[in-house]
Amino acid sequence: MMPIGFRPLSGGNGCSLLSASPLPDLVAAGYTETEYAASGTAEQLVGDSLVPPADFTTRIVSRRPDDPSSFSGCVVVEWLNVSSGNDAAPEYSYLAAEIVRAGHAWVGVSAQYVGVEGGAGSVGMATGDPQSLADKDPERYAGLHHPGDAYCYDIFGSMGRAVRATSASDHPLSGLDVRTVLAVGESQSAMALTTYVNTVGAVAGIFDGYLIHSRAAAGLPAGDVGTGIDVSVVFGCEPTTLRTDLVSPVFVVQTETEVLTNFRYHVVRQPDTDRLRVWEVAGASHADLHQIGDFEEFLGCPDPVNRGQQRFVLRAALRHLQSWVAGGTPPPVGEPLVLRTTDGAEPAFAVDDLGNVRGGVRTPCVDAPTQVLSGVVANPISRICLLFGSTAPVAGDVLTARYGTRAQYEKHYRDACDAAIAAGFVVDEDRDELLADANPELVPA
Repeated sequence: MMPIGFRPLSGGNGCSLLSASPLPDLVAAGYTETEYAASGTAEQLVGDSLVPPADFTTRIVSRRPDDPSSFSGCVVVEWLNVSSGNDAAPEYSYLAAEIVRAGHAWVGVSAQYVGVEGGAGSVGMATGDPQSLADKDPERYAGLHHPGDAYCYDIFGSMGRAVRATSASDHPLSGLDVRTVLAVGESQSAMALTTYVNTVGAVAGIFDGYLIHSRAAAGLPAGDVGTGIDVSVVFGCEPTTLRTDLVSPVFVVQTETEVLTNFRYHVVRQPDTDRLRVWEVAGASHADLHQIGDFEEFLGCPDPVNRGQQRFVLRAALRHLQSWVAGGTPPPVGEPLVLRTTDGAEPAFAVDDLGNVRGGVRTPCVDAPTQVLSGVVANPISRICLLFGSTAPVAGDVLTARYGTRAQYEKHYRDACDAAIAAGFVVDEDRDELLADANPELVPA
């Protein structure tokens, strides 16, 4: 394997990796964000066709502590998501608070063709003709080139290997003592990591652990030369479990949307092991208000999007994973979401008296509920509305009958917060933010 060459990117319109959700102030936290062109040669690692190695120049984004003494030793490497037709970092949005306070570094990798060369996307959010990074901002991105998703798995693995070699002065993590490298990805990227773990990860030994968030029943297929993978084919592929001879720990976090809908994760449920942990989060959807922030109205969905609390669960999952790969105690076991079936029909969720799902990893929004939070939209008007779930109101008199007074609701909520932290599904540092997420104003005084 040829070494990866890095070149800082500057000028133009700045880093093309936007987020709609509020993120930590990196400067105030003593972090630096830098974007790099990363060049090397990749091989096809997944698939039966034989294609020759190809040169690539992709981009990565590094967010790292300025002071090496404040670095935890852990690098979180995200497979950037291309479902919108451009690169996005949804997992960073969920994990950023934990990454920064823990002193981890984060590296986002444009592993797929669409992230560099542009594409139509799969969620109906792209506007206008697809544009490559170089077309959109030639001053900054001229020279980037992706040879196609036949090489995406090796490109991602190459970046995971490269982040450990920090001795060169031009390295994105120069001066940091890297001891742990974790791979993370959500949605299409989680499907890619599913395939990576089952085919490459077990033998390559590049990543110390994996956080796979919101995968489908099948993994992303092998790609082709000169084009991207059509993620829609995943939903017709043969379902696949994760291999049982895992070397590096794998943590899978799923929402209601993936357990049912056309993601159909329920057909590949498998037991936890000493190298596999799966959490199914109650009241959560594939994407949610935390991900879209103030831009919710631009989705055009008829109902408010999901307001669940999976961000807290994901931060806890990252902390457990980092400790787990370092030889610590495995993460706590989470109950699966409760399903019911009728006469061989597709399963549905078993719900409580308000309509919230039973079982799963619990947070205060479902254990002291004021709303009905769902990851399954019965008749979504678009793919994006299916992914963002829904939030439905509960009548005031129903909440009064349930809690009595607003003060009693707040006590129930605090108790549920304490229970989630005690169970290990939320970290104690998130207590204040979780308490602030309560909805006392919805309970009649």
